[in-house]
Amino acid sequence: MNPIIIIGAGLAGYTLARELRKLDKAVPLMIVTADDGGFYSKPMLSNAFAQNKQAAQLVSQTAEQMAAQIDAQVLANTRVNAIDTAAKVIDTTAGRFDYEQLVLAVGAQAIRLPLAGDAAHEVLSVNHVSDYAVFRQQVTAISGLVSDSNDKPSAQHVRVAILGAGLIGCEFADDLRGAGHAVTLIDPNPLPLAALATPALSAGLQTALEARGIALRLGTTAARIDRIDHDMEGLQLTLADGSALRADIVLSAVGLRPDLTLAKAAQLTTGRGIVIDATGRTSAPHVYALGDCAEYAAEEGGLGNTRILPYIAPLMAAARAIARTLTGQLTTIDLKPSPVLVKTPSYPLALVPPPQHTVAAGRWEHEQEGPRTISRFYDAQGVMQGFGVAPQESVVRQGLLAQLGKVAVA
Repeated sequence: MNPIIIIGAGLAGYTLARELRKLDKAVPLMIVTADDGGFYSKPMLSNAFAQNKQAAQLVSQTAEQMAAQIDAQVLANTRVNAIDTAAKVIDTTAGRFDYEQLVLAVGAQAIRLPLAGDAAHEVLSVNHVSDYAVFRQQVTAISGLVSDSNDKPSAQHVRVAILGAGLIGCEFADDLRGAGHAVTLIDPNPLPLAALATPALSAGLQTALEARGIALRLGTTAARIDRIDHDMEGLQLTLADGSALRADIVLSAVGLRPDLTLAKAAQLTTGRGIVIDATGRTSAPHVYALGDCAEYAAEEGGLGNTRILPYIAPLMAAARAIARTLTGQLTTIDLKPSPVLVKTPSYPLALVPPPQHTVAAGRWEHEQEGPRTISRFYDAQGVMQGFGVAPQESVVRQGLLAQLGKVAVA
């Protein structure tokens, strides 16, 4: 029997493999990955500085250990060149392999801004533990630290400019500031986290970040980045509003784009991501997708209401459902509302954005409980469809989750 092949050894790929092994101990399983195949949790990348974590400390298991744990063949450092969905074959740098079922868990790629300037190529992004290693090494080198597991925070602050004050940008800013570095957040929106949070919560986050010592340049973008005199004085960022600032390192956190390279070459249906149905199936027979690369079908709202869901809860739900489907139990992905937890210790938020098709006719209502702000979204029928809360804690979060789907009490 040919194996189930999973392309990608990130959180999505390994989570699916574990779910499969809970249901079937014997089915042949192969994981193909372009990296070294080590297991780490990607959300940890944006809060590792303040914990003084080296990149190697974030990897909890090697490819060999994962292969033994899930009883699978893990082909590390192996690139997939092409997929033949008719012949059910993948072509890789390690050879050609037949599959019984194929799962794409190839993740997303960092968006690169079209910046001018002689140092535009020096902009970093962190989308993988190897990217974090490079970023940390540069911060360490500039701060004068010796890069080992026993290093201590330096008194010499590194100036980090972060492009993008969304989820990842705000998390990195708070984390780097917690490690003692000087941080500037740059974003075209008038408030941080504008795409996810209500203005009331975004304003609260801005106040908390500024109180922590983080500078915010909002309502503008970076236009060019230049090396100052081509020496060690650092970089100069020229912003679209004509202002400028200096930094030692520039980190881009403007977002991710699903990796569609293999899917498009295989002529799978793609939109913003790899289009899947309610069970995780792509447009090709025996081919599935999940995680950051997938474009999930909405449970309601009709065609065109698909969603990119780059969060842990949808990934876990998809892994459980696809594992059942692959073992003969056709299962719909249960995309229950689940809070997005924003890892900003200075102002921790929990957010459940409302379904997109309800936003135009709905309304937000805000409540203040001492220092805590609670925002609830009600659709046209007065049913609560989303919320945001900060500072958040488990008991408040669970109480708000219990209110979802219920009509507001007058």
